[in-house]
Order: sequence, then C-alpha cells, then structure tokens
Amino acid sequence: MPKTSMVKRIARERIEALFELAVKVFPKNRSLAQRYVEIARRIGMRYKVRLPKTCRRLLCRGCKGLMLPGQNCRIRLRSKGEPHVVITCLTCGRITRIPLRAKRKEKPSTKEGA
Repeated sequence: MPKTSMVKRIARERIEALFELAVKVFPKNRSLAQRYVEIARRIGMRYKVRLPKTCRRLLCRGCKGLMLPGQNCRIRLRSKGEPHVVITCLTCGRITRIPLRAKRKEKPSTKEGA
C-alpha cells in the first residue's frame, strides 16, 4: 500500500471519529463539539481529504458549526417546484436546499439484428 493512500485512509478514519465524538458531546458541551469539528476540518484540509457526505451534511456552510436536527437546525420538506429538503441553521440563519430527484433510468438499448 503506497504511503499517501495509507495517510489519507488514516485521516478519513480520524475525521469520522471526531465527528462521532462531536455528535455525542454536543448536548452537554457545544463548544467542545465545535472544537472537534474544527480539528476534523483541519485534518481534511491538511491531507487533502474530502469530508464524507454524512459529515458534510452535519456542517453549516455559513458558520462552519455542527448542525443537529431539532437542536440547532430546522429541517423541512418542500414540494413547490421541484421537491427538496430545506435545512436552516438556527445559529447563523443560513439556508441549504437539497434536491430530491428521482434517479434517471437508462434508455433501453435497441439492437437491430436478423
């Protein structure tokens, strides 16, 4: 295993562990949870590792804070226009919209033959 891939794998594992700790400690100590998230983001930037989608959805893009539904963010479903999820950070007020698109089906291939 090349050294760079091993380093990135370790970084990803640490990021996920820090996010799990942040979620656990958030109800008791929000500032400590925020510190865990900050460290996880720095690890990702230093080793050029993208945050996993599950972790990215927990972050506010405005204040870079941890968002937990029902505690410091509001989640609503909207069907106006195209159906989407609206997540509002109650700390900074930033609104994030996530589209709910149906997965496209591939066109059946038409084979002409005798």
